[in-house]
Amino acid sequence: MLNYKRYKRVPVVEFPERTWPGKEIMKAPVWCSVDLRDGNQALVEPMVVEEKVEMFNLLVKLGFKEIEVGFPAASQIEYDFLRTLVERKLIPDDVQIQVLVQCREHLIKRTFEALDGIKKAIVHIYNSTSTLQRDVVFHKDREDIKDIAVIGTKMVQRYAAECDTQIRLEYSPESFTGTELEFALDICTAVQETWGATKENPIIINLPSTVEMTTPNVYADQIEWMNTHFKNRESIILSVHPHNDRGEGVASTELALLAGADRVEGTLFGNGERTGNVDILTVAYNMFSQGINPELNIENIREIAEIYERCTKMDIPPRHPYAGKLVFTAFSGSHQDAINKGMQALHERNGEYWEVPYLPIDPSDIGREYEPIVRINSQSGKGGVAFVMDTFYGFKLPKGMHKEFADVIQKISEQQGEVAPEQIMEEFKKSYLDRKEPMHFRKCRITDTETGDGEFATLAKVTYMDHGIEKTFEGVGNGPIDAVQRGMEDALGIQIKVLDYSEHALASGSGAEAASYIHLVDQTTGKATYGVGISSNITRASIRGIFSAVNRLFY
Repeated sequence: MLNYKRYKRVPVVEFPERTWPGKEIMKAPVWCSVDLRDGNQALVEPMVVEEKVEMFNLLVKLGFKEIEVGFPAASQIEYDFLRTLVERKLIPDDVQIQVLVQCREHLIKRTFEALDGIKKAIVHIYNSTSTLQRDVVFHKDREDIKDIAVIGTKMVQRYAAECDTQIRLEYSPESFTGTELEFALDICTAVQETWGATKENPIIINLPSTVEMTTPNVYADQIEWMNTHFKNRESIILSVHPHNDRGEGVASTELALLAGADRVEGTLFGNGERTGNVDILTVAYNMFSQGINPELNIENIREIAEIYERCTKMDIPPRHPYAGKLVFTAFSGSHQDAINKGMQALHERNGEYWEVPYLPIDPSDIGREYEPIVRINSQSGKGGVAFVMDTFYGFKLPKGMHKEFADVIQKISEQQGEVAPEQIMEEFKKSYLDRKEPMHFRKCRITDTETGDGEFATLAKVTYMDHGIEKTFEGVGNGPIDAVQRGMEDALGIQIKVLDYSEHALASGSGAEAASYIHLVDQTTGKATYGVGISSNITRASIRGIFSAVNRLFY
């Protein structure tokens, strides 16, 4: 049995004044990508300079206006990368570079050297403030920890005054979620006042869940408590930096926004230390799905994923929200049927809003295709197979035909597992379109005739192959289908009846082929089946459908 008694519960926040549960997210926050710092440092094989450049260019293309590029004082590689961005003039005027640095003078001095030539930059300082780390790592009390932050702030002030770069300060009480709220407020206020933050020149106060320790509602309480207790709130840009240790990074972020956060730091696809940072893309797409402009250029998730995987050498899980290969799939038959009907209703109604069961967004809006939406396996139903035939190949199977053909695919899937759309089409050809033996339709002549009682009728003269031997028959009826049916009955000695008939064009234009579906019953046995024929001539398509059905019924 799990020894759960080794773990103590993190206390909730006593904060009855909370207001976030009744709020809604109404707009996008300021987004800050930390892919090149937090994300990169967590890679088994960190990115080389050119990979970092490619990732940086992607982030710029996506519309990030704040990008943390690394820890330039930590290593020569980090330093050289920032200088590469400067020397190659890769930083747009509307993008602020963010650099991380500890509150140590030699590191701050080196950081400012790396910033030379940059117009605007965010200098991000931090120190750990949690109760646990004060005790077991640093062996310092609150005042000692606060002094580190204040002294670091003063050093940044001094170097900022000596350079041409416009500097904005960001301060993070690292391990905020494990820090007493009163102390977190005290140290953040001390930094705020030391920096001299104003409404015109605000400071970024970043409250990270460096380690996710609680349920998202507790994090939201912590954020709102800080938000409502800050002095001169207008001089603060309230930022969050959630991690995903409990698998709740997205939820924590969304609730933090309700609680008053202005800014979010995260990464593409949740890369980062341990279980990763919050996935900014998921949060942004969630906003998009609610009719909110995410203010990022994320229309092509396939391109984003391709560059991300190439640069990080990390694979995106197939079930990852929005980007995973399987997220727009439906294996369940009932789901497939609902998607099929929803797509039809959407088309017919031409409504303003996207409303399709099991598809919260239109995959094409983010650069995905319908191709993988429905995948067929042994759990799939008739609706899924019909959807594939319609969406992929333009065959709108009559409702009565759905189960008949689905049963064919079901047998295959039980033997091999998933059945690809291409294989479904091949089975459709084999079962219907190519059922031309032993009765093989060759040609026909349709003319008007007059019956003995003076009524007009249709005469069909059909040439066909019977087990390889050319034969002909004639039939008279009230139309081409009826005439062919009667002629076949006489020629083959069978009793058949057309139960249903439908047709449609397979493509637009005057030269498009038509598909005809014939539902035929053997009146002797009661067995019924469908036949399908295609041709640019609708009459020829119908006759081919009859022959297809006869071959399926009797041979």
